[in-house]
Amino acid sequence: MAHDHDHPHDHHHAHAEDHSELGEMDLRVRALETVLTQKGYVDPAALDLLIDTYQTKIGPRNGARVVARAWVDARFREWLLRDATAAIASLGYTGRQGEHMVAVENTPTRHHLVVCTLCSCYPWPVLGLPPTWYKSAPYRSRAVKDPRGVLADFGVSLPQTTELRVWDSTAEVRYLVIPQRPPGTEGLAEDELAALVSRDSMIGTALVTVPAAAP
Repeated sequence: MAHDHDHPHDHHHAHAEDHSELGEMDLRVRALETVLTQKGYVDPAALDLLIDTYQTKIGPRNGARVVARAWVDARFREWLLRDATAAIASLGYTGRQGEHMVAVENTPTRHHLVVCTLCSCYPWPVLGLPPTWYKSAPYRSRAVKDPRGVLADFGVSLPQTTELRVWDSTAEVRYLVIPQRPPGTEGLAEDELAALVSRDSMIGTALVTVPAAAP
């Protein structure tokens, strides 16, 4: 497993998706947001628009396009694995929380899982806002101690012969998982491939599958 606990983490936490697992910082942010809204300093509609932009437009669609390009372009894939920051930037995806990126590729014999054990470091430019479960204490601890159990909770069952590698994000380095391209997609265009890629598959908690054809 790849772990790095020596670097200071960036503690700018994302807007939580619900209140069930809010940490102390999230609760304080919510309280501040409420006060600012009541005083008229913050427009809730504008804030919701900003959050929606990160969740549905900035990411994870950006990451999905990166993955799809790697699937169809061997030279880009090699570049992405060698220098993910530059390769991702070439597609226009840059910004805070994504200054230093590393791409890791799933294969039939190796599966990668990303976690941030100390807080919630996450590559916003390619994945948008982190999901609540990514920031939760159970995920952050179990991903390291019991990665197969965590994957099973997400419905992912891998052969025992598959090597699992857990990558611990830090303020300096954030990771993007390149999931395996599913079979039967050879005739799909890049945009169609990108539509198959989910946020969770780029964290490592899901596989990319092709939806069953409607009867």
